[in-house]
Amino acid sequence: MRMRKKRHLEARMEACADILLCRGKPCKNLKEAAETFRSLLDYREIFGNDNPVELEIGCGNGGFILEKAKRERGKNFLALELCTNVILTAMERVKASGLSNIRFLNIPAEIAECYIPPRSIGVIYLNFSTPLPEKSREKQRLTSSRFLTIYKKLLKEDGRIEQKTDSEEFFDYSLARYEEAGFSVTDVTRDLHRSPYAAENIVTEYEQNFSAKGMPIFRAVAVMEGTCMKRETPTEVQYVV
Repeated sequence: MRMRKKRHLEARMEACADILLCRGKPCKNLKEAAETFRSLLDYREIFGNDNPVELEIGCGNGGFILEKAKRERGKNFLALELCTNVILTAMERVKASGLSNIRFLNIPAEIAECYIPPRSIGVIYLNFSTPLPEKSREKQRLTSSRFLTIYKKLLKEDGRIEQKTDSEEFFDYSLARYEEAGFSVTDVTRDLHRSPYAAENIVTEYEQNFSAKGMPIFRAVAVMEGTCMKRETPTEVQYVV
């Protein structure tokens, strides 16, 4: 079902303009975006400091990034979300909170590198990305080789991806893609809420609804090592249940 457009959408988006860095689908493809947008984000100008920057791709209603920014005020956060209806809710929540260390990008993840400076992101968060199980949509999965190539351009050396999902099939797919791309996969658990990582986990609204039904949450960290060259003999992944 198509999401109904929020009432007074444009006026409400305008009210959040001070925390929205870019909006919409400005270009048809990466090449056009690169030719159109020639000035990368200046973090010092945006945030007024040189604090580390982290990125959530697919921020949804903003529950995760809002709590993360509250807990870690010495960091800056970028929240990327394609759906304008959805990102509006996240921005209004941040505005109401008074937090100053979050900014939003209402763009497709495919063109993130046209806005985000290379090697500038410490952590990329992928929380409950749509699994897109159809084979024809593999390239659209946010952990496909296509997207991992983009993330490797954005991440600092030894930067990492932190992923959570409720889909075991998508989780296994992601683990395989990380290994193929040369990431070191760590902190893998197939039941997050019963693992050692539960204490520091930020539970999103979606996650709460899902786990309330007794279904497991899958979580892993993929660390980019040096030039992120693929290892000839991948180390065995240690699972935590």
